[in-house]
Amino acid sequence: MIWNQIVWWGVPALALWLAGALAARRWTKLALALSLAGWLCLGAFTALLWRDLGRPPVRTLGETRLLYAFFLSGLGIWTAWRGGRAWLLALSNILASVFLALLMARPGMQAGPLMPALQSGWFVPHVAAYIFAYAVLGVGTLMALRQLAASRGAPGADSGLLPAIDGTVRLGFAFLVLGMLTGAVWAKEAWGHYWSWDPKETWAFVTACAYLVYFHARARHARSRAILWLLPAAFVLLLVAWLGVSFIPAAQQSVHVYS
Repeated sequence: MIWNQIVWWGVPALALWLAGALAARRWTKLALALSLAGWLCLGAFTALLWRDLGRPPVRTLGETRLLYAFFLSGLGIWTAWRGGRAWLLALSNILASVFLALLMARPGMQAGPLMPALQSGWFVPHVAAYIFAYAVLGVGTLMALRQLAASRGAPGADSGLLPAIDGTVRLGFAFLVLGMLTGAVWAKEAWGHYWSWDPKETWAFVTACAYLVYFHARARHARSRAILWLLPAAFVLLLVAWLGVSFIPAAQQSVHVYS
């Protein structure tokens, strides 16, 4: 099984991403090349895993970490290439490396056929939309933290960063809502109801509301950088919804607990 070889693919990807992060300060093109090589390495592993499992790797917590690291690194490469912000490439590489290291420490793979409820055509779009949203919103959070640091006197102030942050968060929120909608349709198809206030659903709703508060605050106080603190707070809620709910005792009977 290719999953047992994750270290052989993950360690080179980690090394390339971290080398790219170090190179980003002076050699942007080299940093992009190294980061892209790491991304392709992980992408090749993901494709081989998909082939071995006979399904997209979206079933377990470990598989979602794999997708998250893949999406996050790709977004860092794309934004650095399009926007010229090498620091964002470095930060994205570092965050993706953290999730890849966690994946290698605790792979959490589960082979075999999917249970009947997971064989719905809505399953893969639902999970993929959520993980992509988490990656986009992770990038938005990194941008917000950079802007907050610059506003406190640290070097690197970027006058065009606030509009970029808003656009990034809007894109992430759109995919977050898409994940909720596809999940609701899937739930109706599989269990007969769109929404049941399952713990995972509740935290997803809380997370979406946190980003709505950010949009509302930005609309009313467009020039206030202090509002950017809402993004790290919302991202913490997002991590609870994604990773933390599985460890809550009341959620152990949830249909959303990764297994």
